Amino acid sequence: MIGRKPPMGWNSWNTFGSEISEQLIFEIADTMAEQGYQEAGYEYLVIDDCWAMKERSPEGNLIPDTQKFPHGMKAVADYVHSRGLKFGIYSCAGILTCAGYPSSYDHEFQDAKQFAEWGVDFLKYDFCNFPDNADCKNRYLIMSMALKASGRDILFSACNWGKEESWNWMRSIGAHMYRSTGDIFDNYRSFIGIFQSQMDHFCQSAPYCFNDIDMLTVGMYNQGNVAIGKPCTDSEYRVQFSLWCLAGAPLFIGADIRTIKPVMKELLQNRELIAIDQDEECRPPYLVSKRSVSVPEEDREHAVEPLRCVNDQLYTFMKQLSNHEFVIAYYNLFPEEQEILCTFADAGILYSSGYGFSMKDIFTGEELGNIRDYHRVTVPGHDCKLYRCRLVNFNEK
Repeated sequence: MIGRKPPMGWNSWNTFGSEISEQLIFEIADTMAEQGYQEAGYEYLVIDDCWAMKERSPEGNLIPDTQKFPHGMKAVADYVHSRGLKFGIYSCAGILTCAGYPSSYDHEFQDAKQFAEWGVDFLKYDFCNFPDNADCKNRYLIMSMALKASGRDILFSACNWGKEESWNWMRSIGAHMYRSTGDIFDNYRSFIGIFQSQMDHFCQSAPYCFNDIDMLTVGMYNQGNVAIGKPCTDSEYRVQFSLWCLAGAPLFIGADIRTIKPVMKELLQNRELIAIDQDEECRPPYLVSKRSVSVPEEDREHAVEPLRCVNDQLYTFMKQLSNHEFVIAYYNLFPEEQEILCTFADAGILYSSGYGFSMKDIFTGEELGNIRDYHRVTVPGHDCKLYRCRLVNFNEK
């Protein structure tokens, strides 16, 4: 069954935009297969917008751009499959795609059949140029049914940006993941704002239908198609990736993995973090506490878009995992080092219960031992600390 856990893969848009080609996709497939990404769980290789010709064929079929994909899309899918990966493609619920190419409105069944014939395993379905008098829910349902009628298992990635409160109905129409936000940009303010906007909706994410908070910008360093604003630091990318994993969001790399910095490759392949994202129970994080710290004016000047919760700068989350394990995660969104306190009573463990946690630092592997009542940690600015925990009975000798 497809979509049992949050899907993982790579998408062309964040770095390459319209500058895509058959050769690029072959090289990305090789890199995923040979440099540990596939082994870490990344299985979908997705071509985003700008892959088609500007007009359909006389029969109404979509045509791959003959300059970018001279051997056709079936040959691209075959190569991706030959590397043990799954192949994804892009279309849109509107009349035209976001970049102005032919889209699937009123061509849903025809396009789904063609995608299946090419060997497509994943469809990202966007929401640009949607007719004013059309029904959003119905058109996404139509494409869901078209994919099911295509004769091939195709993961349905519904990307309507959270319109009409999509978290309330995407699961019921058959989507396997649904974009709940606008586009991400490669800066700290963008990804923090996106995460904060969905904190109330991560509970509406579960096996076979996951809240998609957009593709990762980890490791891009303002090199690419979504480079806007102040470049991220390594610690800020660590915050982004761990937040996506904590939320149980789909993990789609947007960086050029052929040339990515080793420290970012290591982060994207961090098995401890990926295991949190891919945990069997697929539970959302629980907000244990938040504390406000005023933001200096100099830190606001680089903001591309305002934060939804700009003053809630210190967060503590707990995520329940399978096998009676837990994650406690601390996030310091303030630019300077801060001390964060987690009172275990706020995480459901009263001192009078006799229980506490054994804690291990996910990034360093350090064992903190058994801790009761509370845990206090110092977190650098724009950084995080995460701990894998087990319950400990302090009354047992």
